[in-house]
Amino acid sequence: MATLFNTLPARRAVRPFDAVFSQLLNDTLPGFTPNTGFHPAADVLETATGFELQLTLPGVAKEALTIDVQEGTLTVNGERKAPVTEGENAVKVRRAESSYGTFSRKFRLPDTVNQNAIQAEMTDGVLRLTLPFDTDKTTKRQIEVR
Repeated sequence: MATLFNTLPARRAVRPFDAVFSQLLNDTLPGFTPNTGFHPAADVLETATGFELQLTLPGVAKEALTIDVQEGTLTVNGERKAPVTEGENAVKVRRAESSYGTFSRKFRLPDTVNQNAIQAEMTDGVLRLTLPFDTDKTTKRQIEVR
């Protein structure tokens, strides 16, 4: 009989000591929050024409996303739904290493980005946001000395 072996450490359920320790840190360090939900990874790339922001969103439907730009801040909100564990179509979760829930990522945009030309595309679980440079602000021009 074959044995299933995982070389990566498994996420474990929060133990009572861990819960007390996390609460202690929350009380003493107000900025500390334990990893309790889905937090998509983000990559920011710079090209000759602008920036590209890539968010890894496996299992998130594009209909579950909202993308807003306001006062120079780009906000991506969404939800990664957990498998149904109750009801008619219920499944039994034998092991869960994935995170689920709502998420919100905010990115401060530089002044050189044309906020009106931002485009978004979702392919293979990766959200790609194209943030083109504002050519009026990035064009180099020479000034003649008189």
